[in-house]
This record gives sequence, C-alpha cells and structure tokens, in this order.
Amino acid sequence: MTRYLISAAVGLLLASCSPAADHARDVAAGRDAQERLTLGTVQREIRVGMSGTEVASVLGSPNIVTSDENRRESWVYDRMATERVYSASSGGVNALFLAGASRQAGAAQTTQRTLTVIIRFDNAGRVRDFSYRSSSF
Repeated sequence: MTRYLISAAVGLLLASCSPAADHARDVAAGRDAQERLTLGTVQREIRVGMSGTEVASVLGSPNIVTSDENRRESWVYDRMATERVYSASSGGVNALFLAGASRQAGAAQTTQRTLTVIIRFDNAGRVRDFSYRSSSF
C-alpha cells in the first residue's frame, strides 16, 4: 500500500512539472518584449501625432504614466540591460596536467546599457513630442 502511495505521489509531482521547453518559451517571450524597446525602434517608429494605442503596439506598456497640470499624459519607458561575456581556456602539457598542475587563462567583460524614452501626449491623446537618452558603460 505504501509503495502505491509513493508511486502516486511521484507521478503527481512529475505531472505538475513544466518541461524545459515551456520554461525556454517563457524566457524567450520576456526577452522579446524587452527587445521591442530599442533606440532604433524609437527613432524609426515613433512619430508626432501617433495615438497611445499605436505607441503601445510598437513599444509595449510603459514603466511609468504621469500627467501634468493640464491632464496631458507622459509615458516613461526605462530599460537596462547587462551583458556579460566570458572566455576561458585551459592548457598545459599533459604530463603537467596528470601531475596535478594545469594552467588556465580567461577574460570577462560586463557592459550595461540603459535606454530611457519619454513620450508626451497632447489633450487629444496624440504624441506631441518625445525624447530619449541612451548610455552604455
């Protein structure tokens, strides 16, 4: 009886786990949403006179929505990306490796990029102007 309960519990546990492909798809979807907001996309796609719906279809949802004293909305998109590149190699003479001595060499580089986009709307809900700032360090 105990063996059947353990088997049922293990089967239930395995059935509730998502396969790796599902996780990879979720990560890719999140990455795709982040990649929609690029400096090139803003420069190429955003134009004065666009509606908020058109802006959202191009850039996605803003991080912050505010309004001024005239009740005109401003949307702020703020993204930060960190890229890390690492390269390593190991080498040495096989005799040294077999004796427990080896040599490793490597290099790493980390780069951070930021992009802030501010879109200001007029009273009719159309883009009246926009600005952006991009940095890399």
